[in-house]
Formats: sequence, C-alpha cells, structure tokens
Amino acid sequence: MKVEAWFFLLMGFFFIPVATVYGFMVDWHEHVGYLAIYLVAGLCLMIGAYLYYTGNRVGPRPEDRVDAEVHEGSGEQGHFSPWSWWPLVLGMSCALGFLGLAVGWWVLFFGAGLAVIALIGWVYEYSRGDHAH
Repeated sequence: MKVEAWFFLLMGFFFIPVATVYGFMVDWHEHVGYLAIYLVAGLCLMIGAYLYYTGNRVGPRPEDRVDAEVHEGSGEQGHFSPWSWWPLVLGMSCALGFLGLAVGWWVLFFGAGLAVIALIGWVYEYSRGDHAH
C-alpha cells in the first residue's frame, strides 16, 4: 500500500498550493473554488494517511513486492454480503437526499431517515436472523 499512500499524500500536498494560487488569482472573492480545492487536498491527505498506517500495520502485500508470485495473492480477500439488499436501500436514500437538495429540504429529511435505517440494517445484518454469527 506504500505506492497508493504516497500517491494520495503527494496529491494532497500538491493541491494545497494550487488552492492558494487559485485564491490569489480570484482575489479570494470566489469562495467555492479555492475551498473545494482545499477540501480535495484534505481528503487526499486523509486517504493517504489511512493507507500509510494500514500498510505499516498489515505489512507488504504481494502487489507491493517485486519478487512476488501470482499464487501469493490467491485465497480469501475479504468478507462480502452477496445477498444483501441494504446497499441498494442506502443508495436510494442517498439519491433521495440529493433530490431533496434540488427540490426541497423536506425531502432531504426523508432521505436522511432512510439512510440511518439502511446503515443500521447493513451494520447489523449478520447479528440477527438466518445469518447471525
């Protein structure tokens, strides 16, 4: 994960002076542009820091080593929920929330409520019912 971490960290440090130069070019009057670029820099730095610390904790993956072979990357890659409907409900609630931003704030509240229900359902999916662990 070192390549990904350094990529995001360098992008974050690249966007900070870009946002500053952009702010000077518009005399700090166009607030959306430079604030958005600062936020992109912050997001890149957060992702890069997460990947850096996770890479140090987990250790090198086969993809990170030059001498790795194909069979080292085989096996279980993680736990996925193939029959889960909660991601669809969460996506629909996000769409409803964005529709609320365009149509009216009252629709946004319905989307937020449905998103909370979908997140709770997705998190506790394997804690009850047929798939309880």
